[in-house]
Amino acid sequence: MKTPQALLVAAALFALAASAHAAGKLVVTVANDSGLARPAETVSVPFTEIRRLLDPEHANPAQYWNSTRNIPVVRFDNLLVKDASGQAVPSQVTNLDTKGGRNYEYNDLIFQHDFAAGEKSATFTIEPVKTQVPPYPSKVYARFVPDRLDDFAWENDLIAHRIYGLGLEQPSAGPDLMPVGGSGVDVWSKRFPYFVIDRWYNKDHNALHTDTGEGLDMYETGQARGDGGIGVWDGKTMHVSRDFRGWKVMANGPIRAEFELTYEAWDAGNGAKISEVKHFAMDAGHYLDRVESTFTITGATELTIGIGLTMHSNKGETTNIAPANDEKNAWQSLWETYPTNGQLGVAVLLAPDAKFAGFAQAQANEPVSRGLRPDKLILAKVKSGETLHYYSGAAWDQLGNVKSAEQWSAYLTALAERLRAPVKVSVALAP
Repeated sequence: MKTPQALLVAAALFALAASAHAAGKLVVTVANDSGLARPAETVSVPFTEIRRLLDPEHANPAQYWNSTRNIPVVRFDNLLVKDASGQAVPSQVTNLDTKGGRNYEYNDLIFQHDFAAGEKSATFTIEPVKTQVPPYPSKVYARFVPDRLDDFAWENDLIAHRIYGLGLEQPSAGPDLMPVGGSGVDVWSKRFPYFVIDRWYNKDHNALHTDTGEGLDMYETGQARGDGGIGVWDGKTMHVSRDFRGWKVMANGPIRAEFELTYEAWDAGNGAKISEVKHFAMDAGHYLDRVESTFTITGATELTIGIGLTMHSNKGETTNIAPANDEKNAWQSLWETYPTNGQLGVAVLLAPDAKFAGFAQAQANEPVSRGLRPDKLILAKVKSGETLHYYSGAAWDQLGNVKSAEQWSAYLTALAERLRAPVKVSVALAP
């Protein structure tokens, strides 16, 4: 059954369908040459190409608003995407820097399509309409959380995460929380596709670890790597940063949440230092987020980055842990069974362009009572100025289609295959 918001959007889109602007429309062809099944495939169309074809007068962002304040034909809020049957498809733009708000620029217009196995192509249209396209119900959400010691939290319709912020390093955090900070990634397991971040932050901190009907934070991270946190691996020890120092949100639904976190330089061992800018993109319908980590290195030509998955093998935490490594597809996973809270999978998958360097394990070097646990690592080589592309995320067996370690491994292998054979997008003016 559609929600009242969805019904209102549908009614508004029906009215818009007959109000096309005279600028014409685009035909977008998405080729899936591999024939792979691609549920929730996100299609990206460069916004510069849309402007060039539909609104050449304003192809330069500086021309968007001239001295006469004329309104451009192509805007973020007036593009209607339809599939081959004529049904409206939820879409959004992803943002670049707006240069102080004077000019607005966008990266891509994105929307999604579920490719069935063997489906080789799909066709869509993009058309400007005379008035605004109403917002679609969002399936992703991200925000800075100053109300809880400067966390950053994000979620989609399947899973939620958070990373600790600077507030955990302040005396006001209290002695129980101050040692817990770091760049590890926490997992919040939820039972329903609706958003829980704001609801759960209204709970007491300890109450997050109890399932009262919506899910819980059962994947203890502390100062470990959690679900995809990084560090520099010297062969014996992980050298990790402190909490993030800066943040920026570039897009926030309905399909993708995109944000950036910055980490100050830290000791990488052997006289080297490293700093990081970490860019996340979480899409609806996906268990794993795309992460782009760009590093600045001094004192070394090349370093080995370890991306970690924390194991919960201590008494009372889990009843079974099933680790898996796949060198061919460059992924690593854990599938853990909890005494009373079902099963949870976490994983890291390197993008095809990453310099895969093997697997390792980092041991906890402080008591478990301080939240430190051993981390399974997947390794990659980086040089200063390079960007490491990888995917990290989690699946809880209480929501979604992944219910076992075998299904989790199959999901990761299928994603690796999709990344090696991406779809091809072509755009042209409709005849």
